[in-house]
Amino acid sequence: MIKGYFGAFGGQFVPELLIPPLRELEDACANLLPARDFQEELGGLLRDFAGRPTPLTLCGTLSLELGFSLWIKREDLLHTGAHKMNNTLGQALLAKRMGKSRLIAETGAGQHGVATAAAAARIGLGCAVYMGAEDVERQSSNVERMKFLGAEVIAVRSGSRTLKDAINEALRAWIVEQADTHYCFGTAAGPHPFPTLVRDLQAVIGVEAKAQIRERIGRLPDAVVACVGGGSNAIGIFHPFVADTQAKEVRLIGVEAGGSGEPGCANSAPINLGRPGVLHGQYSMLLQDAHGQVLPSQSVSAGLDYPGVGAEHAYLASEGRAEYKIVYDDAAVRAYLRLSEKEGIIPALESSHALAWVLDNPQAFAQGAQVIVNLSGRGDKDMGIVARHLRAKGGAA
Repeated sequence: MIKGYFGAFGGQFVPELLIPPLRELEDACANLLPARDFQEELGGLLRDFAGRPTPLTLCGTLSLELGFSLWIKREDLLHTGAHKMNNTLGQALLAKRMGKSRLIAETGAGQHGVATAAAAARIGLGCAVYMGAEDVERQSSNVERMKFLGAEVIAVRSGSRTLKDAINEALRAWIVEQADTHYCFGTAAGPHPFPTLVRDLQAVIGVEAKAQIRERIGRLPDAVVACVGGGSNAIGIFHPFVADTQAKEVRLIGVEAGGSGEPGCANSAPINLGRPGVLHGQYSMLLQDAHGQVLPSQSVSAGLDYPGVGAEHAYLASEGRAEYKIVYDDAAVRAYLRLSEKEGIIPALESSHALAWVLDNPQAFAQGAQVIVNLSGRGDKDMGIVARHLRAKGGAA
């Protein structure tokens, strides 16, 4: 496989001014990241600061209703409330060893912004977070958390005012500030080496899940399911199963956001409904019109509101190693409520898409199957969104 590519997807499609910091980061990934002392320090931070390992929880009530065992990997219990901390601690530590004094980041649902701010505070770095103005409004609690953690939050008012536009502004800022600043990219997308770096930092999810399910049932699961926006939580739990040739029978199911599902409305499902193209420095699947212009995306979950997807997911789909499904807003909200009421766990709306596909398609799994859903984050940040969605629907999703 060509460096920086996953089959036909990936690459480094950026302005010339971004090549130097990307090469510097590539060198750091090759020389600093694998070093024993780096891995030991990162492991200590993940254990003592972030709270790894996270549990693998059997959903007893829902399992009885479904006829198979539903397990959830509890990234919602990681410090700051989502899987994002795995990535931000690794990149913050790498940035410090590269001699950088500051992090910049983009965020949609706010969880990556909060995790970057927390990692920067812990490691001793400055921090600025770019966030679409629409997401600033719908994720106001996370905006306040970032500010309390010492980060500057910069509202982006251009374009659709969501995650895509936040990434655009962060990349522009990096061109100007690259001497002392590292761009802590939040998902397994973007130009090389970010997709590989983020995947490798998030793979701790899948490594733990594999060991935990073997300890509990003595074998690998039948399926692993995760939501896919840019795709970091999904590639994190998928990768150890992809890399293990003995795990080739484990179904890997990614779930994209279909938006409202109404005719003519935007969605966030580029693998299912998009075409190959270039966005944010990588060649992957994306939502675009006949002239190659990026189309607006839409999802009830800010973290999935993105018109592209990580290159490795596009590759796994093209190779048939992973399946990619679509879930619409109403179904995600129903799953959010059902897990909350049945199991006492409030999931992020992003994770609720993955959960919804499993709950709404029990026939896709054999009786007695063992299914893991990656619960990528907690849902308290989404309670206002869910309440407004229910009011708009007359009280029922």
